[in-house]
Amino acid sequence: MKDDYKFSKDLSKEFEFITSRSSGPGGQNVNKVNSKVELRFSVFDSNILSQEEKETIFKKLYHHINSQGILSVTAQTERSQVLNKEIAIQKFYQWIELALKPVKPRKKTRPTRASIEKRKTDKQELSKKKESRRKPDLQ
Repeated sequence: MKDDYKFSKDLSKEFEFITSRSSGPGGQNVNKVNSKVELRFSVFDSNILSQEEKETIFKKLYHHINSQGILSVTAQTERSQVLNKEIAIQKFYQWIELALKPVKPRKKTRPTRASIEKRKTDKQELSKKKESRRKPDLQ
């Protein structure tokens, strides 16, 4: 991710990890090793985030936050629990950075004269094409 905004706070002290059996690759290894990792982070109970940051995260990542206010990130692509844990942490910070990245204000622009003329001529050509498809009026 090439963004100008980078999240600088270390939230790892407030992470909670839950492991379970993965449905991903691994053959017989899948049946006996807990390689799926779920990272849980309580957004509203965080002491590190400011109130504005908490509200912004909740608004933008609401579909990943449950009714108790816990943001959960899962990773199960790798066979190793350690690699899945690293992937979950990386994905978590990407989500947080994306949610807290300031929105660039839109500049209002007007269409150019050439683009307006082109749109009108395109509409006229399409209208003529459709008119030529009609059955003639026999009166």
